Amino acid sequence: QVQLVESGGGLVQAGGSLRLSCAASGRTFTYYTMGWFRQAPGKEREFVGAIRWSGGSTYYADFVKGRFTISRDNAKNTVYLQMNSLKPEDTAVYYCAADSCSRATVQAAYNYGYWGQGTQVTVSS
Repeated sequence: QVQLVESGGGLVQAGGSLRLSCAASGRTFTYYTMGWFRQAPGKEREFVGAIRWSGGSTYYADFVKGRFTISRDNAKNTVYLQMNSLKPEDTAVYYCAADSCSRATVQAAYNYGYWGQGTQVTVSS
């Protein structure tokens, strides 16, 4: 059974940094894409970024380019979302997701069949 467990959320001041982790278990993820999404109150879930487990190609939403970085640790089966220069508008529940997405489909939440429980990120002004 696939399990994705996020951690690392919390409260941070604007301009600060957080690193989220997503520990994956339950299957071989070699040909999977790991995505990060977020959902703020009253808003739809939106794509933040993704990384292909094999090869490590990364994809980012325009609003996080230059501030957020996604990486992976194959030995630990863990994906990370390093968030720098955080803004109050980054406040949301952050989710990691996994599935065998193509490059053209990484940004659509409905293409991911496995989801973590989410971790709250709150950025104060």
